[in-house]
Amino acid sequence: MADVSFVWIEFYSEFAERLRQYAQDRSLLIEKIKDVYGSINMKLPTLEKDNQLEDIDPFTVFGLFNKGITDANRVKIITGFAKAFGIKAKIPEQFEGIPVLNNQMATFYWFKDSRGAQDISNLWNVFLAALDYSKTHSIESRQRFIRFYSAAVLQKGVKWNLTMGLFWIAPYEFINLDSRNRWYILLPGHMPSQLVASFGALKNMISAEEYLTLCERAHEVLAQGEYAYKNFPELSFQAWKESQKVNEAKTDQPTAATPSVGSGLANRGVNTVHYWLYSPGNNACMWDEFRSRGIMAIGWGEIGDLNAFDSKDAIKQKMKEVFDSTKTYKNAAHAVWQFLKEMKPGDIVFVKKGLHSIVGRGIVQSDYEYDAEREDEFRHVRQVNWTHNGEWEHPGQAAMKTLTDITPYTDYVEKLKAFFEDDDADDEEEEEVEVPLYTCEDFLDEVYMTRDSYDTLCGLLKRKKNVVLQGAPGVGKTYTAQRLAYSIMGVKDQSRVMMVQFHQNYGYEDFVMGFRPRKDDAGFELKEGPFYKFCKEAEIDSENPYFFIIDEINRGNLSKIFGELFMMIEADKRGNPLRLLYSDELFSIPQNVHIIGTMNTADRSLALIDYALRRRFAFFEMMPAFEVDTFMQAAAQKQNPKYQKLIQTVKALNEEIKQDTTLGKGFCIGHSYFCTETTVDDAWLSGVVEYELIPLLQEYWFDDPNKITEWENKLREAIR
Repeated sequence: MADVSFVWIEFYSEFAERLRQYAQDRSLLIEKIKDVYGSINMKLPTLEKDNQLEDIDPFTVFGLFNKGITDANRVKIITGFAKAFGIKAKIPEQFEGIPVLNNQMATFYWFKDSRGAQDISNLWNVFLAALDYSKTHSIESRQRFIRFYSAAVLQKGVKWNLTMGLFWIAPYEFINLDSRNRWYILLPGHMPSQLVASFGALKNMISAEEYLTLCERAHEVLAQGEYAYKNFPELSFQAWKESQKVNEAKTDQPTAATPSVGSGLANRGVNTVHYWLYSPGNNACMWDEFRSRGIMAIGWGEIGDLNAFDSKDAIKQKMKEVFDSTKTYKNAAHAVWQFLKEMKPGDIVFVKKGLHSIVGRGIVQSDYEYDAEREDEFRHVRQVNWTHNGEWEHPGQAAMKTLTDITPYTDYVEKLKAFFEDDDADDEEEEEVEVPLYTCEDFLDEVYMTRDSYDTLCGLLKRKKNVVLQGAPGVGKTYTAQRLAYSIMGVKDQSRVMMVQFHQNYGYEDFVMGFRPRKDDAGFELKEGPFYKFCKEAEIDSENPYFFIIDEINRGNLSKIFGELFMMIEADKRGNPLRLLYSDELFSIPQNVHIIGTMNTADRSLALIDYALRRRFAFFEMMPAFEVDTFMQAAAQKQNPKYQKLIQTVKALNEEIKQDTTLGKGFCIGHSYFCTETTVDDAWLSGVVEYELIPLLQEYWFDDPNKITEWENKLREAIR
C-alpha cells in the first residue's frame, strides 16, 4: 500500500470535528455551505424540495464531495470547505477507495414532506456519538451510539450508506459496508468466512450491536497481519482496486469496426436513466405496503438470493427445480435478471395496476437486496422513493409482464411522464447531473488520428457547423463521430448528442415532423421528429454546443428529408426563421447545433452526393491509421508476429487498391479490422482473413478472379 495516498483521512477527520460545532446551529451551517458554493462558482446540488433548505445532517454534508463527480470538482469543493471552516489539514487530491454516494441518492434524509420530524436530528446524534465512541470507547458513548444508530436505520433514506458515512468521519474505527465492500469481503480469502457468516453474510442490514461487534472483530483480524490490508481504509482501497479490474474485464467495449453510440468506451462512466413499467403483485395487490415501506419487490423469492446466479439460464434451471419443470420460465428469468443486473439507482419506475391503470411513480434508490425474512414470495427488493400515488388511465393496454424496460419506447415514456408533470412544470428545473470529463487527449487515446488531423477536423466543424466523415469501411467513422462531439464539449454529456441513421425510406415526416396514424386508430396526429426536438433542446441552452450525428448520411434523399430546412443548415443561415411545412410556426436551426454525418465511400449501391449537399458540408476524409503512432503502439502490445505480418500485408494491399482505377483510396481497408480487446490468436486471425477481408475483396474485384486469388493467398500466407 506504499504507493497509495491516504492524505484524505486527516482532512476528513478534522472536517468532522469542525462540523461537530454546528450540531445546534444548523442554519449557520447551511449559510456557510451556500457561501462555499458561491465562492467556488458552482451550483448547489438539490438538497431539499425546490432547494428550500431548512436543515441538513453531517453525513449529507460529507456527501457533497463524496459522490459521482469528477476529482477536480471534489478538490474544488473541499478547498472551499477548508477555507470556510479553517481546516489546516492538507487538501486531498486522490480519492481512490473512498466510498461515494449515487448522485440520485445524495442525501441521507428524504425531503421534508416525506421524512420524519426527528430524522435529521437522529443523524446528528449518530454522528456525535460515533465521534465520541471513536475517541473514548466508553460504555456511555457506545450505548448512545447504539440507541441513535438503531433509530436512524429505521428512517427512509438510511441503510448501508450509514456505514459509509461513519467510515468518512472515523475511517480507522468504522468499517464501510457499501455494496462494493460487502461484495469484496464475501469473496473467498478476503476475510475469515466464519466472521462474515456470523452476520448473515451481510445480506440484510445489521443492527447497531452487530455493526460494532463486526468492527471490533475485523480490527482484531486485520491486526494479525494475515492480509495485504491492515486497516479499514486499506481494505476499502483494495475493494475499489479489485472492482476496477472486474468492471474493466466485464465492459463490452465495441471496437472501431463495430461502433456503438450509447454504449462502450465513449460512454464509460455515463449514467443513462432507464424507465420501467412495474406491477407490484397481481392487480397491484402489494402497492400499499410497498409504497408505505419505500420499496419495490418482485416474486420468485423461493429461488433464493439472485446474487448467487451468474446467468439467466441458471435462474431458469433453479425455477424449474423449485416450481414446475415443464415450464420454460423465459420471461420470469428475464425479469429477475433485469431487476438484479440492469435496473440501477436513479431509474424511474411507473407502477401499473392491471392493463389499464397507472397508480404511481418513483425513483430507484438502492441496489438489489434479498430479504430472506419475508414470509411471502416478494423477497427480491430495491429501495424506492415513491414520488406519486394516485390513479391515471394508461395510454392503451399495458404490458402484462411484472417488469418491463420501456426506455426504448420514447413516445410511450413521454406519455407516462406527462401524467406526473405539475401545472407549474415549466418553472421547474431538472437536477444537474455530473458528467465525466472528456478531453482531446482522451479522444486521441481512443481514436487513431494524429493531433494535426484532429485540430483540422475540429476547426472545420466549428467553422462550417456541418461535417461529413467519409472513408472506406473500417476507418472508424461512426466510432469517431460521438467521441469528436464529446471532445469538443469537454464532457461526456449524452443529453447534447443525438444519433440517427438515414436509409432509403427515411423522410421529412420521420426527421422533422409529420402526420402519423394514432395508435388508437382514431385518425392522425402531428408528431415531432428527432431533429426538431433536438433543435428545440439546443435553442434554450445556446451557450453550449450540441451535436446531431447522422450515420450513413448518403443513404437518404437529403432534399426529401430536410425539406425547407436544407437551406437553413448552412452556417450563415443559422438563426433565420422559416415557416414549417406542417406547422404554423417560424422555426430556425440554432447556432449551437453541429451536424456530423458519416459516409461510406466504398458502397457501390449509393449515388454520388449532390452538389447542394457538398456546399453545405465540409468533407473530411478518414484514412486507415496503420501509420499513426497510437495504432502502432497498440498493435505492438499484441506481441504476435502473425498479427504484425497481416497488417503489413494489408498495407501492401491498400497500395494496390489505391492504384486500381476502378477503386481508389476510398476503398482502402481500414485499421478497425485489427482493433480488438480480445486475445489475438490463430483463430482470431483466421476469422478476420476468411470472413471479413476475403469477402470484401470478392466484392471489390468480382470481375477479376485472378486478383482475388492472388490476395487470398497472400493474406492466408501472412498468418500461416
